[in-house]
Amino acid sequence: MTILEFLDYLAIALFAATGALAASRKQLDLIGFIFLAAITGIGGGTFRDLILGALPVFWVKNPNYMLVCLASAVVVYFTAHLWESRYRMLLWLDAIGLSAYAALGAAKGLAATGSPVVAIVTGMLTATFGGVLRDIVAGEPSVLLRPEIYVSAALAGAAVFTVADALGFSQIMCFGLAMLTAFVIRGGALRYGWTFPVYKRRPGRHPDDVM
Repeated sequence: MTILEFLDYLAIALFAATGALAASRKQLDLIGFIFLAAITGIGGGTFRDLILGALPVFWVKNPNYMLVCLASAVVVYFTAHLWESRYRMLLWLDAIGLSAYAALGAAKGLAATGSPVVAIVTGMLTATFGGVLRDIVAGEPSVLLRPEIYVSAALAGAAVFTVADALGFSQIMCFGLAMLTAFVIRGGALRYGWTFPVYKRRPGRHPDDVM
């Protein structure tokens, strides 16, 4: 198994687990667990492959990825009650998956196009889309609307991978630096509440006031 395949399975398993945790918070049945695990686990990678024109998408070429989602869903279904704070666990697993997928998405974007810009964008989208989709479907507070840094962590990880690759670092070093960067930023945001300044000058008007 190559490092790319390992990171792919790892990220999907972790993201699928966050989808299953969201299902546990909504007290869904096992099918609901599997559905949320699947869309979270494969969502980012599917979006990436569609953008890159890599068809059929990765989990159609290799159905084992769906089995990973299934396994994560079943494990969480039988163990979620053992975790004291499932939402906190969801956020930390999401942070690890984000870190892996930021590097992996950048690597696949770079391999497909050779463009550093495309690599950074695909890394960011791969790392964040599954979590956003999970929150929308599960009715959870969106990670995008939380005050802590989220998308920027994925962007930084993808950028570090791209720069490290351009500097001629080994593949393992590129992945290690990218994942470490993304996780330190996202983990620090979760632990210490790191944020960027927000827009405060003038809020938007209510739609009724525009009519």
